[in-house]
Amino acid sequence: MKFDLKRLRSYLPAISIFCLALSVRVVYNLTVARHYTPQHDSLFYYMLGVHILSEHCFCVQPYIPTAYRAPLWPAIIAGIITLFGQHAEYPRYFLCLVGSGTCVLVYRFARDLFGWRTGLLAGAAAAIYPELYIYDGWLYTESLYIFLFFGFCYAVYRLQRDQKRANWIWCGVLLGLLSLTRPNGLLVLVLFLFWAIIMVWRNVLPWRFFVKGAAVITLITAIFVVPWTIRNYNVTHALVPVATGDGTVLLGSYNTMSVYLPSYPGGVPGSWINPLVSSPAIAHKYPDFCVPACEVTRDTYFKAQAIHWIQNNLHLMPHLLKLHFINMWRPATYEADLPVDTFSYQKSAKIVLKMMETFPIAVFILAGLGLALTLRRWRELLFLYLMILLTIAQCIIFYGIPRFRAPIEPILILLGAGVIWWLTSRDHGTLRWLVENVRKTTPEKVEVESEEVAPASTEAVGKQ
Repeated sequence: MKFDLKRLRSYLPAISIFCLALSVRVVYNLTVARHYTPQHDSLFYYMLGVHILSEHCFCVQPYIPTAYRAPLWPAIIAGIITLFGQHAEYPRYFLCLVGSGTCVLVYRFARDLFGWRTGLLAGAAAAIYPELYIYDGWLYTESLYIFLFFGFCYAVYRLQRDQKRANWIWCGVLLGLLSLTRPNGLLVLVLFLFWAIIMVWRNVLPWRFFVKGAAVITLITAIFVVPWTIRNYNVTHALVPVATGDGTVLLGSYNTMSVYLPSYPGGVPGSWINPLVSSPAIAHKYPDFCVPACEVTRDTYFKAQAIHWIQNNLHLMPHLLKLHFINMWRPATYEADLPVDTFSYQKSAKIVLKMMETFPIAVFILAGLGLALTLRRWRELLFLYLMILLTIAQCIIFYGIPRFRAPIEPILILLGAGVIWWLTSRDHGTLRWLVENVRKTTPEKVEVESEEVAPASTEAVGKQ
C-alpha cells in the first residue's frame, strides 16, 4: 500500500497537467467551437472517415478512391464514428485528449531536462498556450501530428539516455504513425539518421547505436508505411509512399498573385492561394476530384508548372522566400474554418484571439533566450535543433503560415523553460552556478593581493 501511494504521488504532477490541459480544451470546445461544423479540409477528413465505414473505401467522393490524403486521421475518425455515431464533436473531444497528452509530454521532457519544478511550469504553460489548444477544436491533423512529432522527439531523447529495446520500439512506432499522419513525416526519419551520424562522429554514442537504430527504426516505420504504399500503387499505378498533394501546394505558393496579394482580406502576401484562383488556366485542366491515377498526373503537372514559374521569376524568389519565413513567425493563426476565426464575434473567441496575438511573442522571446542559455547542453538538444530547422526549411520551401509552425510549438515552450532552469538551478553553467563561482574566487584573489601588499610594505619600512 505504501508503495502504491508513493508511486501514485510520482504521477500526480502529470495527472494535474493533463487535467488542467483537458479542462482548457473542453471549455474551448464548449464555448468558442460550440457551433463548429467541418468545412474545407476538415470536411474532407470527416467524409473519408464516413466512407471508410459506409463503403469500405478511402474516398472523399462516393466510391472514388483517393491518394490525396494521409490515412491515419481519417481512420481514427472512422473508429470514433463506429463507437459514437456520426457526430462531429466526438473527434474534437478525442483531440482534446491528444492535446492534453502533448502537454504531459512537455512536462515530462522539461522535467527530465531541467527538474520537476521547471517541468510543472512548462506543462502548465503548454496547457494554456492558445497556439496548441486551438487545434483541438478543429478536425485538421495538427493536434495529432504535434503529439506524434513531439512524442518522437522525447522518445529519441530517452533513447539517447538509455538504449533499451522498449525505447527503440517506441521510436519506430511513433515515426510510423507520424508518417501516416502527414507525408512529410518521412523526412523526420532522414533527420534522425543524420542526427545519429553526428552523435557517433562526436563520440557521444557508440557506432553500434547508429547501425542498430537505423535498422530497427527504419524497419518498424516500413511496417507501418509499406502496406499503404502498396495500396497507393494499386490505385495509382505509381509510387506514392503516403499521399500526393505537393504539386497543388507548390502551384499555390509559386505564382505572381501570391507575391503581391494576400490569400484572404486583411491578410499578408506570400501565402498559399488556391490554384483555381491564382493559376486558373493551369488548374482547370484537371477536375477538382478525379481518380487516383489522375491525381498523380495532376500533381506532376502542377509541380512542373510551379518550377517553370520559379525559373522565369528568379528575381522575385528572394523576396517571396523571405515572406515565407516571416509569415511563419506571425503570432496568430488564421484559417478559413478555424472556430476562433469563424466565430470571432463571440466574446469567448475575442479573448482567445487576444491570447493568440500576445502569448506567442512571449514564447518566441523566451525560446530565443533559452536556445542561447542551453547551448552547453547541445548534445541533449541537438535533435530538437534539427526539428526546428526542418520545420523552418519546409515553411520556406513550400510556404510559411503560423499553422505550419505548430509542430515545434512544444519545442519552443521547452526552450523557454530553459530560461527558468538557468535562473533558478545550481547546475553547471546556470546563473547561480556562475555567481557562486565568482564568490569563491573573489576571497582567494583578495588573500593573494593582501599577501603581495604585506611584503612590499615591510620593505618600505626597512628602507626608512
